[in-house]
Amino acid sequence: MRALYRAILVAATAGIAGITGVVAAQGSETGAADQQPSAVEDFSYPGAAKILTDDNVQLISGDGHIVYAQCPSGQDTVGVIQVTTTELVGSSHNGHVCFKVLGTSGELTLKIPAVYSIRSDGLSPTGQGHKLKASLTTDAGVHSNVDIPSYGTTQVGVGADPSGNPTTLLELVATS
Repeated sequence: MRALYRAILVAATAGIAGITGVVAAQGSETGAADQQPSAVEDFSYPGAAKILTDDNVQLISGDGHIVYAQCPSGQDTVGVIQVTTTELVGSSHNGHVCFKVLGTSGELTLKIPAVYSIRSDGLSPTGQGHKLKASLTTDAGVHSNVDIPSYGTTQVGVGADPSGNPTTLLELVATS
């Protein structure tokens, strides 16, 4: 009886080892074809190519909380960040480019040349709006960071110093 039990146990063990080898071999054959693609977010700005073609505004990347927006047609710019440049950019090709901040903070990497003023999205010092930090550079490679209050317009580049060099806006960071 013990001999029969040992024979069955040895046969079962050998069978399991054989099946494991076949399954392992099949698993290695399928390999990369069965794997899902990597889901790494690169933070590229969605629709950037169309915005560049249509509006001459280069949006590079961001966290999705500062979005490209239509500029208001009147004087009421509350709720939008307005960037002004001497270049013919924006949906109206008049040098005005606008953004909205969705939430309490956000960041956007972009490239808008010849910027001379940036207006935040608030109305007054006590009202709602976002503080901004703008990163700019000149053609000579001189970088600067400008703090922009949550309301009003801040002159940058030739807007701040008419004898200075034009500046390219590289990044906007918004906080509440």
